[in-house]
Amino acid sequence: MRPDEVATDDRTAAVTPRSPWRVATVEAHPGFRLHIRFLDGVEGMVDMSALVRSPKAGVFATLADPEVFARARVDLGVVAWPGDIDLAPDAMHRAIKAHGVWML
Repeated sequence: MRPDEVATDDRTAAVTPRSPWRVATVEAHPGFRLHIRFLDGVEGMVDMSALVRSPKAGVFATLADPEVFARARVDLGVVAWPGDIDLAPDAMHRAIKAHGVWML
């Protein structure tokens, strides 16, 4: 940075994920399912019903509350929830491209 340049706090606004496996949109559906569309146009479902109800759910147990699950959002191309919970977009893309659904 040159001495006459001023840094702003809005630096992350310029970040635009371009990898084809980055998530473009997410929509929460009943039954702990998500409809996902990726930047390359691939779309399908993520079924998290077994995971969020499992005794081995770990951090995902929080999502067993339908109101919390419905707060799914896209954060820099990744499906995320409050509390630093997110899903691996590359693995999700691979499974949805091959089978139309990713079962967790």
